Amino acid sequence: MARHTLSEAQEDYLKHILKLSEFNDQVSTQALARELGVKPASVTGMLKKLANVNLVRYKPYKGVELTEAGKKIGLEILRHHRLLELYLADVLNYTWDEIHEEAERLEHVISEKFEARIAEQLGHPTHDPHGDPIPNVDLQYPEDPNLTPLTGIIPGKKVLIKRVTTQDSDALNLLSRLGLQIDSVIEIVSNEQEAVRIHTPDDRFLLPNSLARHLLVLEQES
Repeated sequence: MARHTLSEAQEDYLKHILKLSEFNDQVSTQALARELGVKPASVTGMLKKLANVNLVRYKPYKGVELTEAGKKIGLEILRHHRLLELYLADVLNYTWDEIHEEAERLEHVISEKFEARIAEQLGHPTHDPHGDPIPNVDLQYPEDPNLTPLTGIIPGKKVLIKRVTTQDSDALNLLSRLGLQIDSVIEIVSNEQEAVRIHTPDDRFLLPNSLARHLLVLEQES
């Protein structure tokens, strides 16, 4: 099915299924409803429509997965979104807590020619300002090292923040004020029941697990 025949809402569903499937083989309707901020009944109705045009495989109570055609469209939209985020940050000086909403509005309307111009202007980047991988022009992800959530690191280790998976502007703003951005080095002091105690070059504090789990890190050599 050609992308231009889809609505923006249908494209959004394919993109969000793709994002959620990075961490789960099958995506539940409940998870998709939370991601999109809609009721589960609305999700079920849309998934049936997408299944009817062979963009998803949907089994009630078991979840949904993209077909090859659905995955291709999802990757195209995701590439637009992440290139736009980087363009907004690097060229237009948006902060990383501002770029998501702007990219959400623009990702559906830019042409492939405009996408190519942005990619060329930015030097064909591989990651957006949150560290999320940008699919290349062939819709392939860059090869990345295995990253671990901050909550899974044992005390005494130093790590490099490589990816932040939340798009919540308040959370991103807080991380900025704490100095926890991409390529920041931090040391894990203790990993407690509900929080991780960390040491940065300038401070030492507890980071709640609800936020710490969104920081994907790379362990540094001792």
